[in-house]
Amino acid sequence: MLSPRPFTTWQGAVHADWVDYNGHLRDAFYLLIFSYATDVLMDRIGLDSQNREASGHSLFTLECHLNYLHEVKQDAPVDVRTHLLGCDAKRLHLHHGLYRPDENELLAASEQMLLHVSLDGPRAAPFTDTTRERIAAIMAEQAALPRPLHVGRIIALPAARA
Repeated sequence: MLSPRPFTTWQGAVHADWVDYNGHLRDAFYLLIFSYATDVLMDRIGLDSQNREASGHSLFTLECHLNYLHEVKQDAPVDVRTHLLGCDAKRLHLHHGLYRPDENELLAASEQMLLHVSLDGPRAAPFTDTTRERIAAIMAEQAALPRPLHVGRIIALPAARA
């Protein structure tokens, strides 16, 4: 039996217009790649474009923490692996990791909190039974995964010594 691992939600190469003057992936495009990965996750849990239109429900990002760990250059192939960390009636906590295909060195990490919303408000709304069941199934598949290293971090300078 294969060990559990985060599932791949996006694959592609770094476009020339995504790099900066140093030839590195620009900050904003890390988030774009992670946003594309969230779109794939939405499809997997039943919030694809047809369902969003029919139900009037979607996910909004409430908070995002992004850690840039290693440089990523133009044309580099990368993939995003997604780990669901928790959920309640209306929110989904997840971790996206950016990797080179077939490697396990984490290039960037994004911890996110997403909110299920009814678009007629917009306002927070409970997940449908189907979506909740799909999320629960993924979380059960990933239950044995270790907690990602970059989850729950805060930004702060060390306290000044007296």
